[in-house]
Amino acid sequence: MTLSAVTITLAADGPRLAAAPPLPVEALILGKPVTEAADLLPRLFNLCAGAQGLAARLSLGLPPGDGDPAAEIVRDHLARACVTLRAAAGLAPLRLPADPATLFGPAGRLPRDRADFSDWIASPAPAAALAARLVALFPAGAATCPALPPPPADDPLAEGAFENSAAGRQADHPLLRSIEADQGRGPLWRYLGLLADLEAAMEGRLPPATCHNGIAVVPAARGAYALRLTQTAGIVTGLARRTPTDHLLAPGGALLQSLARLPGADGRLAPLVVALHDPCLPVTLREAEPCTR
Repeated sequence: MTLSAVTITLAADGPRLAAAPPLPVEALILGKPVTEAADLLPRLFNLCAGAQGLAARLSLGLPPGDGDPAAEIVRDHLARACVTLRAAAGLAPLRLPADPATLFGPAGRLPRDRADFSDWIASPAPAAALAARLVALFPAGAATCPALPPPPADDPLAEGAFENSAAGRQADHPLLRSIEADQGRGPLWRYLGLLADLEAAMEGRLPPATCHNGIAVVPAARGAYALRLTQTAGIVTGLARRTPTDHLLAPGGALLQSLARLPGADGRLAPLVVALHDPCLPVTLREAEPCTR
């Protein structure tokens, strides 16, 4: 099932998620010749199209083409760091830089330890202002999620609550480990994880795309995208896919757990929390109607 949109209700007993009718992806793909299906699948989604196209071609045993997941990830991360996340936090957008490394300031990279981070967050580095804003908005422990496991390597199509995100991919970065130990996996951890993943994409340090037993796993902007397409005589007969958003929105997933830990149940910060988790579908936030009895 491919989710099309969700509504999250912020209630006193915790956030509740309701999903809209799923997208009919299977109906559009099944029965198509393999080359047509591989070309069609990325056109159905305007986010991470390159990753989805590469996964389709790998799963079907077709040549991978000239798509570059790292380039797509860099573009997506830059747009989020310079425009969408800043807008969600009430900051003016930044012009997208020709050299992404300039976001980090003169060093051209994210600080590695807390001492350097303390200097960096007070510096004029373009990416530092949003980090400082998140520190001001969210006290330690606010809007956090406990450490969830990554998707299982032996079953990348598994359903459930997994940490399948850009920050999760970079969880071993020394600065992220320090922030997690001190404040938890909250808004600052997720933002710095995005920056660490941007740096990794720029430097060619992302996990490679793989395909085992017909299941392709491709790095995408929001995490790892898994896809299996089966075929008979060159016609697609089956489709199974698992996206970072599937794991993010699963019961007990990172987004609902983080929304449940908003400081003082402050719904005004909920849109920013959603933006930092970045589900690849429309999310409507609403507050539960107060009980009048």
